[in-house]
This record gives sequence, C-alpha cells and structure tokens, in this order.
Amino acid sequence: MIFAIICKDKPGHLDTRTGTRPDHVAFLNGLNENGALKFAGPFLDAEGKPCGSLVAIEAEDQAAAELIAAADPYALAGLFESVEIRAWNWVFNNPENA
Repeated sequence: MIFAIICKDKPGHLDTRTGTRPDHVAFLNGLNENGALKFAGPFLDAEGKPCGSLVAIEAEDQAAAELIAAADPYALAGLFESVEIRAWNWVFNNPENA
C-alpha cells in the first residue's frame, strides 16, 4: 500500500533542513534502492524556500509507514512541526500502470 507522508517544518528551521539534507537524501536513496520510495519533494513557501515535505512510500501497513517516517533524518533532527501519514491510492499517471 502507498502512504503519503506530509510534513510541515517548524518555523525558522531552514538551517536544520539544509544541514540535514545530505543525510535525508541518502535516506531517500536507500528507500528508492529497495523499491519503497514512490516520489518525494519539498513544499515551498511564498518565497520559494522549502517549508515541508511530501514523501510517498510503499509500506506493508500504517505501522510500517510510521517507522519509515520516524527514521527520516529530518524527523530525527526535529525539523518537523507536524507529520501526517495517510494511505493513498495512485490512480492517475501511475508509472506502474503505464
């Protein structure tokens, strides 16, 4: 099942995001290598600066998705003000259905 991990950064934590980004990218690359990562990218504020994240992953269930989200270096660094994890159905433009 696919889960969308929707994260909102704490205000004023752009330095935390920037400093942790290499570890976060390595984490996502690992998810990608094992087939769990579907897509990912930052939300942007009005100035075009990152202010959150959207990460879509394949996981067995909600509990497994929560473990993956908690292991993200951004989460471990305390970047996020909030994290929402929701089951999601990729209907349109899913490359697996092409």
